[in-house]
Formats: sequence, C-alpha cells, structure tokens
Amino acid sequence: QVQLVESGGGMVQTGDSLRLSCAASGRAFRSYTMGWFRQAPGKEREFVAAIIWSGGSTYYADSVHGRFTISRDNAKNTVYLQMNSLKLEDTAVYYCAASSQYGSMWYGDFGSWGQGTQVTVSS
Repeated sequence: QVQLVESGGGMVQTGDSLRLSCAASGRAFRSYTMGWFRQAPGKEREFVAAIIWSGGSTYYADSVHGRFTISRDNAKNTVYLQMNSLKLEDTAVYYCAASSQYGSMWYGDFGSWGQGTQVTVSS
C-alpha cells in the first residue's frame, strides 16, 4: 500500500488556476496508476484524471479535459493536478488515489486514498 497526502487546495475565483500536489510514501509508488477524484456536496465521488506509472498516458473526465493537466514526478513520489480556467462547478473535495490496475479510471480499482483537499471556486 501507499500513503497519500494532498495539498494545494484553497479558495479561488472563476478563471483562476490552482495546482494540487499529492505526496506518496512507499517504495512502489512508481508502479501505480495515480488518479484524482473529486466529490462535491450532495454528489457522488467522480473521476477527474489519471496517469499511468510512466506518465506516458493520461486520462481525463470530459468536464475537465483541456483545462486540467495531471503529471507525476516519480523521483519525488509526487503527482500533480494543474487546474486552469476554474469554474464554479469545480468546487469539491479533491482526492488523490493509487491503483495497481494499469490505466484505471474506476474508483473501485483504487485501493489507497488521501484525506482530500478542498477546492472552492467563487464568482
């Protein structure tokens, strides 16, 4: 298993940018598919983005494609989520997660989760 700690959340205005970071501990980090999920009040947790172990393939939800970028630095055991052109509907708690399944985007495949970081977008 891998332990995950997110950071970088905060309160921003529409159109602003924010970068989330997720620091992982554990020797197997570079073997995991890493993902970001989010959960807004009253809604189910939803997939945002994922990146395979090498960083060679990335996956995005339609709602964030073209605005968000997921990346990883295996030397630093860290995965990032760069969020640009933020919208009101991006307000949520954002979770970092790790999966041993290659290229997974299904939350059920992710066995390790961080505690979440709040992102609030206001007009």
